[in-house]
Amino acid sequence: MFKSHFLNIAPYACDVRSSRGRAFDEAESHSRTAFQRDRDRIVHATAFRRLKHKTQVFVYHEGDHYRTRLTHSLEVAQIARSIARVLGLDEDLAEAVSLAHDLGHTPFGHAGETTLNDCMAKHGGFDHNAQTVRIVTKLERRYADFDGLNLSWETLEGLVKHNGPLITGEGAPVTRYEKSGLPIAFAELSEALDINLTQHASLEAQAAALSDDIAYNAHDIDDGLRAGLFDIIDLADVPVVGKALNEVLGKYRDLERSRLVHETVRRLIDAMVSDLLTQTIENIKKSGAASSNDVRSAGKNLIAFSPEMERQNATLKKFLRERMYHHEKVVAMTQRAQRILRELFETYMANPDHLPDSWRSHNTTKPGGSNVRDICDFIAGMTDRFALDEHHRLFDLDPMFR
Repeated sequence: MFKSHFLNIAPYACDVRSSRGRAFDEAESHSRTAFQRDRDRIVHATAFRRLKHKTQVFVYHEGDHYRTRLTHSLEVAQIARSIARVLGLDEDLAEAVSLAHDLGHTPFGHAGETTLNDCMAKHGGFDHNAQTVRIVTKLERRYADFDGLNLSWETLEGLVKHNGPLITGEGAPVTRYEKSGLPIAFAELSEALDINLTQHASLEAQAAALSDDIAYNAHDIDDGLRAGLFDIIDLADVPVVGKALNEVLGKYRDLERSRLVHETVRRLIDAMVSDLLTQTIENIKKSGAASSNDVRSAGKNLIAFSPEMERQNATLKKFLRERMYHHEKVVAMTQRAQRILRELFETYMANPDHLPDSWRSHNTTKPGGSNVRDICDFIAGMTDRFALDEHHRLFDLDPMFR
C-alpha cells in the first residue's frame, strides 16, 4: 500500500518498514506509516496546541505578528521536510521530530527555562529537551492504553539525540550536560528502549536540528526588525545576511521596507539550506554510509554547514545576541518574566493546594502535598498568557503583566 512512499528513499535513510517499534505494541495503520502516525499524534497533542501562546523572545502582548513556538515549529518542519526530500530521507520522520522538538519549552522563551532550572537546582534541574521526552512519554494523557503518545523508537531517538551524542563511551555526559549531568528522563528512556546515547541520531533528526538553527536566524532577524531592536542597514556588514540584503537592494532599489525584509530573509534561508545540502552530500559520500546504522556510528553529524558557513553563522548569532537578546527592552521583559515564574514556583512549593487537583501527586505523605516535579511540569506547560493570569490571580501586583 505504501510502495510509492519508498521509491525515493535513500539507503542511509530511516526505513519505516524496519522501525524498532513502540514501547506499547499497536496494530499497524492501513493508511499511514508509523512515522506519519507519530507526526499526526504530535499535531493533535495538547502540548502542541499550547505552543501557539508560548513566545520565543517576546511575551504575547508585544504583538500578533511575532513568532511563537508554534509558528517556529511549523517553519522548522517546512525546512526539514525540504532538506529530507532532496537527500532522499523519510520526510515524515524529519517532520515529526521538527514539530515535537519544542514541546518541552516553558512560557517566556529561554528566560523561563533558565528560571525553572534555577528553581529545580536541588531536584534534578530542568531541561527543555528532557521535558519534551517527559511530555511524549508520560504527561500527555489522551489514549486509553498508555500515557504519552507512544511514538516510534526512531522519533524518540531523534528527540533525544538530534544535537548529537549525550554521553561518551565511558558514560560521561557531554556538551551541555557535561556540568549539570544527564537528565533522568534521557537515562530512563535509554534504558527502557535501548537508545544508544553514545551514537549520533538519524539523518532525519540531524536535518531537524539544523533546520531549527536556520529558522531561528531567519525569524529572529524578522522579529528584531519588527520590534525596532535594530535596523535593516545594521545587517549590511553581517555575513550571509549582508550579502542577501545587497542582492535585494541591487535588484530592487525602491522596494518598500516590509518586502525588503522578506526578500532578504528568504534569500538567507535559501543560502543556508543550499550550503547545507552541498556539504551534507559530500559528507555522506565520504562517510560511505549505506544504512541508518552507519549514520549513527559515523562519529560525527553528517548533516552540516560548510566550515565557511559555520563561521558566518557564528557571526550572525553574535550579532543577534548583542543587538537583540541583550537589548535593554528584551532584558527588561526577561527579568519580569523570570520573577513571575520564580514567584509561581515558590508559591506552589509553599502551598500545593494552589495547584489544580489533577496536578497534585498521589504519592506524597502530606495531605494535599505535591511532588516538586509535578510543580515543575505544571509551570513548564503553561502558556505565557496562563502564567500571567495565574500570577495575577495569586499576586495582583504588576500591571505590566495583567
